[in-house]
Amino acid sequence: MKSLKLIINDKHFDWQEQYISGAEVKRLGEIPDSDLVFLAIKKPWEDELIENVTRVDLARPGIEHFYSKKHDEHLPFKIIVNGREKEWDSRTISYEQVSKLAFPDYSENSTTVYTVSFSNGPGQNPEGTMVKGDEVYVKTKMIFNVTPTNKS
Repeated sequence: MKSLKLIINDKHFDWQEQYISGAEVKRLGEIPDSDLVFLAIKKPWEDELIENVTRVDLARPGIEHFYSKKHDEHLPFKIIVNGREKEWDSRTISYEQVSKLAFPDYSENSTTVYTVSFSNGPGQNPEGTMVKGDEVYVKTKMIFNVTPTNKS
């Protein structure tokens, strides 16, 4: 197989396989493991966060451009929960955590169920709903709507 070209932090590299993982991008580009790696995406789409286990297909048309950022450059995230801006200092948020941000007196019980929906999320989860036990990636200006419903 011929080598595939990629760019990491403005440096050109050759890769001998069709796919490359986030961990391999860090190793090849000598990026500290604590840094975040992104795949540059053409506007109007947002750049994609590449986790260590994420595999990127290098055989697609064009040359893939990766770049890194210090992990703390994104923290805290400013998210919108039920119309109010909240700060969040982790790359992920769980169903229970977002429910507690919306309703500080949140408690799991048999009479109240919370409906959680989200939009304007990152590439891994741009929009959707959450149920108990779910966790999603977060980005600044991500919108969460949490509604309690009483079972009768």
